[in-house]
Amino acid sequence: MLTCKESSVLLSQAQERPLGLGERLRLRLHLLACAGCTNFSRQLRIIRAAIRRQRDEDA
Repeated sequence: MLTCKESSVLLSQAQERPLGLGERLRLRLHLLACAGCTNFSRQLRIIRAAIRRQRDEDA
């Protein structure tokens, strides 16, 4: 299983590139077991959505 550090790296990389099947599966398993990383993942999605909204408003 991934460590929290490895999970946070993959979550960040997923914002920039598609993860491979193995990466996605290992990350999903970790997120099922780790509330902290699940919260981090949710925060990243919220931040990304806010940036998209701001960019759309500026256009």
